[in-house]
Amino acid sequence: MNGYERIAAAFRGEWSDTRPVMLHNFMMAAREAGVSMAQFRSDPGALARAFLEAVDRYGYDGVMVDVDTVTLAAAAGVPVDEPEHEPARLRGARLRSLEALADLPAVDILRSPRVQVWLEGVRILHRQLGRDVYLRGNCDQCPFTLASMVRGMDAWLAEILDPGLEEQAHRLLEFCTDITLQFVRAMAATGAHMTSNGDSLAGPEVVSPSLFRRFAMPYDRRVAEASHALGLPHVLHICGNTGAILDDMVRTGSDGLEIDYKTDARRARDVVANRSVVIGNVDPSGVLALGTPDLVRETTRELLAVFRDTPRFVLNAGCAIPPATPPENIRAMIQTAREWRR
Repeated sequence: MNGYERIAAAFRGEWSDTRPVMLHNFMMAAREAGVSMAQFRSDPGALARAFLEAVDRYGYDGVMVDVDTVTLAAAAGVPVDEPEHEPARLRGARLRSLEALADLPAVDILRSPRVQVWLEGVRILHRQLGRDVYLRGNCDQCPFTLASMVRGMDAWLAEILDPGLEEQAHRLLEFCTDITLQFVRAMAATGAHMTSNGDSLAGPEVVSPSLFRRFAMPYDRRVAEASHALGLPHVLHICGNTGAILDDMVRTGSDGLEIDYKTDARRARDVVANRSVVIGNVDPSGVLALGTPDLVRETTRELLAVFRDTPRFVLNAGCAIPPATPPENIRAMIQTAREWRR
């Protein structure tokens, strides 16, 4: 079986010849290809080359195309910094108040050069990889997290606690949902085999599960439904310990849940069961970046043992892999997966 076939089998709930591996390695891929993050987010050819070289170097099954976490925010007019050698990051908010949303013009993300770079990079990868390697087109942020970026995190988290502002908060979420769905629709046209989004500011380490259910979950569900309407599976990623909302994450309809290393894998197995694919969740820093190959192998074996009874599992790091991660550690993780048998 090739990489595409292994991951596709996991999402059908079928066993493959060995455990599939998908890497969240955009920063590492860029560094190993000699591509600065400034080039990576501005040159689709450089972006694609970095991933192609990484696939050749390590032989993994699925590419997750990611660039940073603020591309949609920038398209919506949020100010961002763009360091030469780091992913772009926020440097402010767009809205001075929820009432000011009425003054914001509609956002057309296709007018954003950085969005176009992301999309064209995926098109290039699709032409090169076809159905040999599974192509996951990440679509940046879900509506709740995007709303926190547009409004400003501190103000947003205070305002969603005010019942008098709930209607206005949902208006901002609708505004952000339109932006997120634009990216999902555009990504579906690139040839990507799957879409995905992150909603980490909606996780239990930031807001309560009840707030997640009220302000994030309905919109996450709409994102997954939009991907399904376009014929593609969808993956939801939330950083931190998501044990308290795993069932809610499944109920969004996302076909896969990418869990952080802080989430207990056994709990994820028990709660998610065979309702969704679990993706993850080796510690990207403590194990992959700072550990030894022996620690990586031991950790990977333990994780594979947790999911030994279900085909709905894809091995990955629990979040983005640091750029200076030793290559021998990535090889140790992948080799351990290749050696695994039912």
